[in-house]
Amino acid sequence: MELIGTLLGYVLTLFIVVLLVRLVLDWAGLVTRGPTWTGRARALSHAATEPVIAPVRRVLRPIRAGGVSIDLAFTAVFVAALILRSVAFSLG
Repeated sequence: MELIGTLLGYVLTLFIVVLLVRLVLDWAGLVTRGPTWTGRARALSHAATEPVIAPVRRVLRPIRAGGVSIDLAFTAVFVAALILRSVAFSLG
């Protein structure tokens, strides 16, 4: 059980890192335009995280605040991944 908890904790840590990369690259995409390495990295991070975020987004719609949209699904998945990671590592 300890090995499974530790492995799951490391997988969730990797997923959290990819979520953070997605967050940073989405913000960087607002500043830079055109086909750059950030565009390819952004596409990879979206491909890795969107299968988890999309079902949550169907339940938690983004909130519009003027010209800005706050993605509650991303926030919920990020917090859930942090909680699950701590639970997984506590098993190990």
